[in-house]
Amino acid sequence: MADYFKTIPNDEGFFGDYGGSYIPPELQEEMNRITDAYYSISKSHQFISELRSIRKHFQGRPTPVYFAKTLSDEYGGRIYLKREDLNHTGAHKLNHCMGEALLAKYMGKKKLIAETGAGQHGVALATAAAYFGLECEIHMGEVDIAKEHPNVVRMEILGAKVVPVSHGLKTLKEAVDSAFQAYLKDPVTAIYCIGSVVGPHPFPMMVRDFQRVVGIEAREQFHDMTGELPDNLVACVGGGSNAMGLFSGFIEEPGVSIYGIEPLGRSFKPGDHAATMTYGKPGVIHGFKCYLLQDEKGEPAPVYSIASGLDYPGVGPEHSMLKDQNRVIYDSIGDEECLDAFFALSKKEGIIPALESAHAVAYALKLAKEKPRQSILVNLSGRGDKDIDFVVENYGIR
Repeated sequence: MADYFKTIPNDEGFFGDYGGSYIPPELQEEMNRITDAYYSISKSHQFISELRSIRKHFQGRPTPVYFAKTLSDEYGGRIYLKREDLNHTGAHKLNHCMGEALLAKYMGKKKLIAETGAGQHGVALATAAAYFGLECEIHMGEVDIAKEHPNVVRMEILGAKVVPVSHGLKTLKEAVDSAFQAYLKDPVTAIYCIGSVVGPHPFPMMVRDFQRVVGIEAREQFHDMTGELPDNLVACVGGGSNAMGLFSGFIEEPGVSIYGIEPLGRSFKPGDHAATMTYGKPGVIHGFKCYLLQDEKGEPAPVYSIASGLDYPGVGPEHSMLKDQNRVIYDSIGDEECLDAFFALSKKEGIIPALESAHAVAYALKLAKEKPRQSILVNLSGRGDKDIDFVVENYGIR
């Protein structure tokens, strides 16, 4: 386990053939400073102690692992949930946002800039900015602003400036484009706090490292509960931060099967889904190389998902490497299965999941039928408060 995280990524930020840093020279200088600061600060007792204190006393960590007995009785298997929905702000995102903001504070930065899709990263970063007394600017596509209105209000209450993005499909990719442009104007006093295990080096590594707390906790908790490790792990994958958080605790355990679940959306047709691993091929987006959904010209293709946090044409470079190594099985779940799981978990267990997380729950329910004697640990990466108005207005109550 220790060797994996010491050697992956390499010094240039590559996970096998993926990752790296494909950005303008002037921005590369600032990325090098961030990399140097991270390597220096992340090894310091002061930084680690402060982050651990924040996680315990502010975030409410550790989050529990919960045995979903009713779902297990109905669908088969033994289904467990890592309850990241109980992390402060309602999702796993705060795990890396507090780390990134703490790094920004140590570097003397004054402003945090980021993109958001479902709004959970935006809320988490606005929370971190409020905690550390920093400015915060969140770029969000107009489509997602309409879908995720409660999170927009939360960001503004927390003191963040929400910048609507009106070009292209007006969703997550365009929000990243806009945030990058804002960061390019002021890379010295601001820091771009990327919301997933994507972007140029060192961000895929940094975000994974901050999210490792999920896998470390889950491994210990599951073993305490059952006396063994889970047979299967399941997590949704857009950029893939919640998945890498959980997977990192088990990546070198060959007896644990790992599943990353992408959104199949409305259909397998281009523009109707964001199933990057199934239909994409290697390419470069937002300063890094990964599997990428592309059009005929090799440009990032239009994508769609009912879950705003998953509609991204790329994916984390570490996920791309793990796919090539066949260590993680990447599969997909469509909108209808996602909605069924959203209501099943709500009505059977009293837990309303985020639509992103409901993709993982849906796959776990299918897996439970196929493997009725095995345990399945799902990363319930977020709660569904942000989604309930959108779901009921557009799909009713099932």
